[in-house]
Amino acid sequence: RPESCNGLPYTKGAYMTQEQSARLLPQKPSRWGKILLNRKVPILLFFLLELAFLVFSYLSLQEHFPSIILWEHLLSVFTFFYLLNRSMDSRSKLSWMIIIALFPIFGTALLYFSLADLGVRRLKKRLEDATVQASDHLSTNPEVADYLSQSDRQLQKLAYFLEHSPAQFPIYRNTEVTYFPLGDDMLPALLEDLKKAESYIFMEYFIIDEGIMWGEILTILEEKAKAGLDVRVMFDGMNEMTTLSYDYIERLHKVGIKAQAFSPVKPVLSTYYNYRDHRKITVIDGQVAYTGGVNIADEYVNKRERFGHWKDTALRLDGSAVQTLKALFLTMWTVTGIEDKTDVEYYLQEKPQQRKSQGFVLPYGNSPLTYHKVAENVYLHLLNTSTNYVYIMTPYLILDDELVRAMTFAARRGVDVRIIMPGIPDKQYAFDIATTYFKALLEAGVRIFRYTPGFAHAKVYVSDAKQAVVGTINTDYRSLYQNFEDGIYLYKNLEVIKIEQDFEKTQALSEEVTLESLSKMPMAHRLGGYLFSLIGPLM
Repeated sequence: RPESCNGLPYTKGAYMTQEQSARLLPQKPSRWGKILLNRKVPILLFFLLELAFLVFSYLSLQEHFPSIILWEHLLSVFTFFYLLNRSMDSRSKLSWMIIIALFPIFGTALLYFSLADLGVRRLKKRLEDATVQASDHLSTNPEVADYLSQSDRQLQKLAYFLEHSPAQFPIYRNTEVTYFPLGDDMLPALLEDLKKAESYIFMEYFIIDEGIMWGEILTILEEKAKAGLDVRVMFDGMNEMTTLSYDYIERLHKVGIKAQAFSPVKPVLSTYYNYRDHRKITVIDGQVAYTGGVNIADEYVNKRERFGHWKDTALRLDGSAVQTLKALFLTMWTVTGIEDKTDVEYYLQEKPQQRKSQGFVLPYGNSPLTYHKVAENVYLHLLNTSTNYVYIMTPYLILDDELVRAMTFAARRGVDVRIIMPGIPDKQYAFDIATTYFKALLEAGVRIFRYTPGFAHAKVYVSDAKQAVVGTINTDYRSLYQNFEDGIYLYKNLEVIKIEQDFEKTQALSEEVTLESLSKMPMAHRLGGYLFSLIGPLM
């Protein structure tokens, strides 16, 4: 943590000017005031009251209807048959069955509630409508399509799949790509591009936290908003529970910045909250865009130390492919708020200027509600089409059957499969779950490394010096099944070589995991991993 910023002691908001601080930071409340104003307290209280009501209702049923145990067993059997015939990943089915076997009524009620939640249905309907509207402005250039059909059938198949997904993600040429091996490298370039903005700035991030990074960005955003630019900031609603004050959106509005939160948590039980906006997107004037693993918080650019050195990655796009990231932002902005649909039409009718560049760029999004498993299928494509190697960086590793088979089959057919994970995990339980897959992967020939200096938060796949993915998508159930995500698939682009080189440099700083070292793991972590893995797909 730095000693000071702009001559001020480093505390929350100290990076701001006095004027900024007065506008964006609440007055410091008393001890009891903090408790009363903390949104976690009433929300947790209401959740507990709702759960208490359910428990009380169940106990009352047991008291007045002793035969309820028989009905519980019948309900469990019926629900098991229902699960077996649903199109759901087998590990997710197993997790649900375990919960229902232990808590038949609660487990079954939770399952059906998650499937029939009105909040989720409304979200899905809004998302479908917005996706259709945005898709009308996304299409592959006919010249690119003709080239692929004649020269690269492998890439054409992937491009066909993504363009025929519900969101219609086209493949582009004419886009300059810059790879950043650290958030530290990305931040100066991002600040410079923000300063050059002339029309609008769109930012969508999973986490925004007060500190040096956000302070520098916020200063520019305020100046641009005062100059009349359309400045929009969107963040996941969990920020209001963790990093930002509950009225932060109103505070941003006061300085001219449009702001929204996706799915803010309210004191009402709903499976709606299980879907989070995990994307990290900046779009500037529809011409330049950024994405990757880097959130807007100081640890991501190593201005603050959490879990050792923070290893992350990002991409900068300049050119045609920015159109898809702009569409993803506007789609989510429309879904989250009540914006006029002509707003989307206005911005998507504008096309980025083309830049001469080598190779192809294919941006795409992942949604748990409308274009399910797009991200996983892209990862499977890399694993299944590789001939020499597949290198992977991911902070979390919670795999379904398809990914386990793809990784082990690739290794067994002679492909060099390597995975880099954190040396210092941010969530011990998540890393313990990951270790339950290590034995099968190692025995198949997959090599696993732990980034010794700290936390590897990068989400990278690179294969055969010709294809790579950089984005927000972890190799776990939450990213692949439950979050809104985005990624950039690169093919025969010069930056792919830089991504490979970065992986090798990162591996040189990492310690290899072996079957012997795995057997020496503390028993508590090994048992914890197996216990948590039973419900890992639902976490």
